Amino acid sequence: MKKTITDYNYNGKKVIIRCDLNVPIENGIITDDTRIKESLKSIKYLIDNNAKTIILSHLGKIKTQEDKSENTLYPVYIKLREYLNTNVYFSRETRGESLEELVNNLKEKDVLLVENTRFEDFPDKLESNCDEKLSKYWASLGDIFINDAYGTCHRAHASNVGIAKNLPNGIGFLVEKEITKLDEILNEDTHPYTVVMGGKKVSDKTLVIDNLITKCDYLLLGGGMCFTFLKSQNYNVGKSIVDNDNLIYCKNLMNKYRDKIILPVDIVTNNKNIREISSISDNEIGFDIGPQTIELFTDILKKSKRVIINGPMGVFEEEGFSNGTKKIYEIIKEKHIKTLIGGGDSAASVNKLGFANDFFHISTGGGATLEYLSGTILPGIAVIEEK
Repeated sequence: MKKTITDYNYNGKKVIIRCDLNVPIENGIITDDTRIKESLKSIKYLIDNNAKTIILSHLGKIKTQEDKSENTLYPVYIKLREYLNTNVYFSRETRGESLEELVNNLKEKDVLLVENTRFEDFPDKLESNCDEKLSKYWASLGDIFINDAYGTCHRAHASNVGIAKNLPNGIGFLVEKEITKLDEILNEDTHPYTVVMGGKKVSDKTLVIDNLITKCDYLLLGGGMCFTFLKSQNYNVGKSIVDNDNLIYCKNLMNKYRDKIILPVDIVTNNKNIREISSISDNEIGFDIGPQTIELFTDILKKSKRVIINGPMGVFEEEGFSNGTKKIYEIIKEKHIKTLIGGGDSAASVNKLGFANDFFHISTGGGATLEYLSGTILPGIAVIEEK
């Protein structure tokens, strides 16, 4: 069992906490502060325990000098001041004398948000490449390191793995919750166990499929990725998205697990026609699963005891193509089925379609959850000390 935020005495200690404050910002205004809210429990715990808290986070990707002005954490600093009843400071530098002065002047219960860690990615990718010198520098600013950025746990960066190698460490409440919930649903021995998978590319999901197909009872395929499977079975999928590099993979999987893999029997096309999968025309694109497929999928879901969903069933962002995803969520809610929503587009669809409070767990990290479901050990968690 990994050490957690509750395993240390923070009185007067400088604590570096890596959070995931990578929120959407338009014209300097945060449009969704969910990730900030998710981080508050750990931050407030440090404040309540008299720590001098130093927050690190990334925001977007930094490939040019111009990206820095667009991806500053300053709006997050303003939002943190609203949520935290204490002194909150902001460092515009990611290293150097001004940052060090701010750190050294911190008093108990004070909070310092440091500018976007990925500013160190231009021009030499020091953050993303887990540069040893940068890792040791950041570690030198604190006494203890807490990783509460679940969304980046699948990355070995300087601000998570690098610092953890150089300080006493633990995981925060958010990371602990994510891992506990994932382990619970993955290790539970209840059946039927159903995996619902959508999204665009098969290549993003092969490791997850390989890990889960031997354990689940059903794999329901929708979204853009189902068309690669359908094409592998010699169906004409028109101009629907196809991952040609994985056609043989899909064909072999179908041959081996034909009794588990359930493909759509009809789809809604881009021009809102309902087509059986044998009747898709050359110029049509599949945008959602059709009514017969919804019925087929819901019949399986009704008898399922636990469900993992990774990827929506269609272009849920558009009103005319959200029905498949919505109907899947409705039956799960109605039947109170224990369900894990696997972050990323899945979490976005749950929020947009109004099901934010209706599932066992909605993961906050798309990439991290994808890798965890594939059986991969996440480097941001592996580096944390055992109790």
